[in-house]
Amino acid sequence: MTLALLHTSPVHVPVFDGLRDRHHPGLDLRHVVAEQLLVRARAEAPEAVAGAVRDVLAEAVADGAAAVLCTCSTLGGVAERHAAELGVPVLRVDRPMAAEAVRADRIVVVAAVESTLAPTLDLLRDEAGDRTPSITTLLVDGAWDRFLACDHDGYLDAVAATVDRVDPTDGGVIVLAQASMTDAADRTTTPLPVLSSPRLGLAAAAANAVRRHG
Repeated sequence: MTLALLHTSPVHVPVFDGLRDRHHPGLDLRHVVAEQLLVRARAEAPEAVAGAVRDVLAEAVADGAAAVLCTCSTLGGVAERHAAELGVPVLRVDRPMAAEAVRADRIVVVAAVESTLAPTLDLLRDEAGDRTPSITTLLVDGAWDRFLACDHDGYLDAVAATVDRVDPTDGGVIVLAQASMTDAADRTTTPLPVLSSPRLGLAAAAANAVRRHG
């Protein structure tokens, strides 16, 4: 049973391997890293790479993937729309996190890349349904430049500092919009819940792969 993961950065590979080892032993993960997809999506728009995303997903399915998990929040919505034509579950990593976040009345979305904001907001509104939680966004200034420069600690520290500037007296939850931000939660001091996507997203994708394989 194979679960394919579409990444736009190689930093996600050890993160998801570690989660698999801890929570889903025996699950075969096949990592596909396509950094150029995010580069193009940021320069143009996520929809501009829809065909390229579909081709990458189709290749993973042809190679035997029972399900596919897109770990890029910018491209997640584009990816999951191809599920019907590909014939296997295609999931975005941040949907389970969004489903948990919309239980709160106030959500603060923290992102390092501006192209992530619109897809994340659309996802939260979709999961909220008839509910209308207050949603605000914070873009971490300079964080993505640090990420691209492989300054991982600087990147996480910048994210954590932005999280800690959120006024906790207003309540609610904080959403880390990108999977690469996950470890920043351990560096924060906020009393508010800080949600990230990898663990929840992998669990949902693993369950779909099991059902598909079974």
